Formats: sequence, C-alpha cells, structure tokens
Amino acid sequence: MKIHFIGIGGIGLSALAKFLANDGHSISGSDIRQTEITNDLATNFHAKITIPHHPDAVEGVDVVIYSAAVRPTNVEYKAAKELDIELLSRKEALKFILGDKEVYAVGGAHGKSTTSAMLASIIPESNALIGAISKEFGSNVRHFENDRVVFEADESDESFLNSHPYLAIVTNVEPEHMEYYDYDEERFYNAYRNFLSLAKVRVINAEDTFLASLALDAIKLYPSKDMHEIEYILVNGEPHTRFTLLSYGQFDVFGFGYHIALDASLAILAALELGEDIEEIRKNLLSYKGIKKRFDIVQNREECVVIDDYGHHPTEIKATMESVQTYTNMRDFSQIQVIWQPHKYSRTMDNLEGFVECFEGADELVILPIWAAGEIEVDIDLKGAFSRYKLLMADSITKEDGIVKVIRDGHVIREYSNDMVIAFGAGDITYQIRGEGH
Repeated sequence: MKIHFIGIGGIGLSALAKFLANDGHSISGSDIRQTEITNDLATNFHAKITIPHHPDAVEGVDVVIYSAAVRPTNVEYKAAKELDIELLSRKEALKFILGDKEVYAVGGAHGKSTTSAMLASIIPESNALIGAISKEFGSNVRHFENDRVVFEADESDESFLNSHPYLAIVTNVEPEHMEYYDYDEERFYNAYRNFLSLAKVRVINAEDTFLASLALDAIKLYPSKDMHEIEYILVNGEPHTRFTLLSYGQFDVFGFGYHIALDASLAILAALELGEDIEEIRKNLLSYKGIKKRFDIVQNREECVVIDDYGHHPTEIKATMESVQTYTNMRDFSQIQVIWQPHKYSRTMDNLEGFVECFEGADELVILPIWAAGEIEVDIDLKGAFSRYKLLMADSITKEDGIVKVIRDGHVIREYSNDMVIAFGAGDITYQIRGEGH
C-alpha cells in the first residue's frame, strides 16, 4: 500500500514508517521541519517527505496515519477526509501493523526504551520497533525476515492495548500522562492491568507496589533479592554495570546504575522464557551499547565528559544523577554541571517538588526555557523554586570545540570545559548539547 504519515519526524511515527517500508509498503510523510529523522527516511527508506504540511501530500495514498500531536484542523488531515482516505491514529494503526506478529512488548513508566533495546540485543535476529535510537544498530527500527518483534509499548495514550503482545514486560508503574486519563488513577492502572492480561507470557518487576498487587501469573523479578554483587566498572573509559542474577551467573551491561541491572534482568528473564540459551544471552548482552539520549556520552575527553540524557521526569533524573555521581568519582572529576530543559508546563507543575529534589549533587544548575510541546504557556517561578541551587537561568546552550557555552540575551554567560557536564530534557536540548543547533 501507499501509506502517508502526518508528523513523520517524531521518533514513534518514524519507527512505524520504517517498519512498514521494510514490510514492502510505499511510504511518504510530512512534518513542520526537516530533521535528521526526515533525512534518514528520505535517503534510506525512499520516503517522499513534504515540509511543511501541504494538502497535496495525501493525494493518491491508500492510508493516512497521524501522530497524537496532529489536530483535525491540519491541512493534510482535512484533505484526506475530503478525499475519503482511511485515517488512522498511531494508536489505531498498531492493530494492522502488529496484528499478525509475535510481539514482545515492553511497557512501564521508566526504562522501557532501555529494556527494549537490551532485549533486541539479547535476541539478535528479532525485528525491533523502539521509541529511541539503539546505538547497537543505529536506528529505532531493525528488520529481519521473521515475525518476532521487540516493541516498546506506550501507555501515554493506551496504545499499548493495541500491540497484540505475546510477551509483556513491565518495568514499573507510576502515574504519568494523567491529562490523557482525565486524572483518573483507577483508569490509568486499569490500562496496565489490561495490557498485562493480553499477553501469554508476563515478566514484571515484582517490587513495584502496583505490579506486586496483581493476581496474574507472571515471571517475577525481585531486584533486591535476585540481583547480587552489583558493581560499576569502566570498559575503555565507558560505564558498565556488572551484576549476578539468581543462579545464572555474572553479566556485564553498558551503563551505570541499579536501574540498568534491573532493566537487563527483566530482559534476560524474558529471553530465557522465549527459549534463548543463557550463554548466548550473556554474550549478546555485550552488544548493547546504550541508546541515543539516555546517558549518551557525546564527548569523552580526559578533561571533560559531556552527557546527553532524555530524562524528563524526577524519577528518571534522580536515577541518572546517581549514575553521574558514580561516573564523576571514577573519572576523578570534582564538578557536575547540570543543564535542564523542562519538558511541558503540565509535567513541570505536576512534579515541581520532585524536580526540586532530583538534581541533588549538581554543583551548578542551568535552567533553560520550558519546552512547550504544543502546550499553552503558563508562568512558573522556576528561579524561586530552585533557589537552593547555584543557579543560572539561560536561553540556550551550544557546544563548540569541546566547550559547552551557556547563552542568555545573545551573550555567552558561562563556559564549561572541565569535569562533568550533563544535559537533561526531551525537547531540542539534545541538538543544543551536541552543538547541532535546532
């Protein structure tokens, strides 16, 4: 079929587009700006890309799939409606994309991208459809001529209920995206209940309060009892976590932190249940190289390490800050400079207390303007809320010749060229910290 994607530049929709292209469909798409993702689709997947949206882009296509950010007022959405072309939300499209596959779905509040990428490494000849770029295969999608699919399942709009899982892993459950659930916690938790009940095989973190309460048959990981001898080691200057799992012996995995050992353990237990050999699992786990924007070391110099991290919720940031402190000590650095681009006004307000606590250990904190993600601007006194920190309010950052520059009112107000620099956020900060502009 000819399939057109409105909002093809997003990490989730671009993954579906690549997946369908690999399945033999002809794809096209549009977005508001040209990016690395749209360039990749045009070059490597022969997608016709329209920038910005234009009604002519949908002419002659069989199906239009649109991202959650697209409104019925979008010119292409309206044109498709007028032409009587089938319109599917990303959520609805999952049914026909995954319906006949053997899907290994990974859900959870935190760690689902990491766990998905680890599972894809452990099962090397599986298709993968992940909401992040696996550094092992340099993409959010991997293709093989079989029906096994590692899939990162998204709870933000209940779309994981359309993923048709054979196996479901859930890392943890924490209320988020509550605006979608009308701030109804029972509805939110029911979505996870329903997701797990769809799967034939379930693997859960049984020390999560909600998951522990479920009366479902599942393979249960008790991290504090099942994971032993966790230690952090450097391999070629890069962080790795070494741990022992149950009676299966020792494993090494890229990244630092208790949460890294936990995510890897869930992936290992799932792979064992799928019939993978333990020694192959141990070896294949070493292929995992992390994922882009998660503790992503974008500069590794003797005098200065720069890390890009997608963390945009206090729980994620707190876990990463602990890893950063460990890494800082191992590299004999004395300072941790943190740059934060808050993501969404609603999330910043809903979790303000948690955000104030989670940057503990930062020697200096730079706060950039809130990345709106389409939300209406709200006035939040971040300067007042974060007054306990050595604080800099700034407009943007960039990186040139190994130096991170902090900019306000068009002037460089601070330069970081030593020690540890880490940038947090799910907006365009990832391009800023890499010195790639917008």
